[in-house]
Amino acid sequence: MIGVAGYIAVRHLHAIKETGNNLLASLDKFDSVGRIDSYFPESDFFVEFERFDRHFDKLKRTGTRIDYVSICSPNYLHDSHIRFALRHQADAICEKPIVLNPWNVEALQQIEKETGRRIYTVLQLRLHPKIIELRERIKNGPKDKIYDIDLTYITSRGNWYYISWKGDIQKSGGIATNIGIHFFDMLGWIFGESKKSIVHVSEHNKTAGFLELENARVRWFLSLDCNDIPTDLLKAGKRTYRSITVDGEELEFSEGFTELHTDSYRDILAGRGFGLKDAFQSVETAYTLRNSKPVGLQGDYHPLLKTI
Repeated sequence: MIGVAGYIAVRHLHAIKETGNNLLASLDKFDSVGRIDSYFPESDFFVEFERFDRHFDKLKRTGTRIDYVSICSPNYLHDSHIRFALRHQADAICEKPIVLNPWNVEALQQIEKETGRRIYTVLQLRLHPKIIELRERIKNGPKDKIYDIDLTYITSRGNWYYISWKGDIQKSGGIATNIGIHFFDMLGWIFGESKKSIVHVSEHNKTAGFLELENARVRWFLSLDCNDIPTDLLKAGKRTYRSITVDGEELEFSEGFTELHTDSYRDILAGRGFGLKDAFQSVETAYTLRNSKPVGLQGDYHPLLKTI
């Protein structure tokens, strides 16, 4: 595993253990990785990439088969670490966003062909029962219906966020990529290809816009600012607010996330995992939004923008 000290890595550690597999070695330049003891205390750990790379070669020379490299590193390093895995004849399991730019996806598709290895990504919302249920409802509904969607996701972050790599748009891809891409993937999976996108507001801690899909008109709002959370929830101590409405009907899916990474691993091990083709639309959407000039409060914008 690359990036074992990261926030999301513990879900991968849990998934590896729950699926009956073994973590041979892991890498992170930060050494606060005591969490490994709860899962794979015998696993080798490295803080220098060069030594990790050498250990990789040693394992192969001594006949140890390395099947997968799990990648939980900062977003801008995913492309390089995926290439590392494939060069060592292992498949890659990479956190989203799999890469930051659409052309990176196309280049990796070529490397898949050259090496014969596979690149998987974790698109866990596609495995959530409520999301699957919604997709089936839309799929079995009128083919020409255009649904009106309001997406609101507020996940409070402290000052550390903006100092870390997450606050650097060149490294994280910005808010639309770092916290929004799994929602854009989910919406595209359910409502079809993107036809039009507009950014109304783009600030260091929030962004909002409009996305037109084949079967949906989406007003979206993403924020890291706790002051954007509804007052009653904020007073109750809540620091996260997630809401999706479909034609005015609230979709409740706040529960059921704990095992989705494990379910993703099970699908990957069974050869059913999501790959580069599945991830392309959300990567392209996030890239377009990141490079769009905000138009301000005009047109069909998210209702929360009226209050901030």
